[in-house]
Amino acid sequence: MTAETTSLALATELGQLLLRKKASITTAESCTGGGVAYWLTAVAGSSAYVDRSFVTYSNKAKQQLLGVRSATLLQYGAVSEQTVAEMASGAAQAAGASIALAISGIAGPTGGTAKKPVGTVCFGFSIDGTVSTQQLHFAGDRQQIRQQAIEHALRQCILLLTAPIN
Repeated sequence: MTAETTSLALATELGQLLLRKKASITTAESCTGGGVAYWLTAVAGSSAYVDRSFVTYSNKAKQQLLGVRSATLLQYGAVSEQTVAEMASGAAQAAGASIALAISGIAGPTGGTAKKPVGTVCFGFSIDGTVSTQQLHFAGDRQQIRQQAIEHALRQCILLLTAPIN
């Protein structure tokens, strides 16, 4: 299965789930540059659950559009679970969406550090106001890292929306 086929299949599955739940979704993307939003809107009928998304590549955009605090960026950096938590919350609020997913990472080939090497990607998910985050590391070149992040975000959103409530 190609990356395009996988992404479209995941976006289709997530879209069907969103329709069943009568939920709306937004994205706040940095290193993926709108890739998740692209696949979500590649599905016919996606206007029923996607109204808007945010590409916030710069820290300034994260602050202005999503309300990420400068203190968070200074203390933890743009690629951190703390930042994506604020990105997801801010995106959900700004879009009036019940679900928001946020991604910030280092796709390379430069920009990595010993603590945050190339391939480090943080994800934030806001579902009905409850925020969860995770940090993963992906291998490969810039495009491979971005594609893996897109697919992971779609898969994780599906998992979070289908997980049993305790």
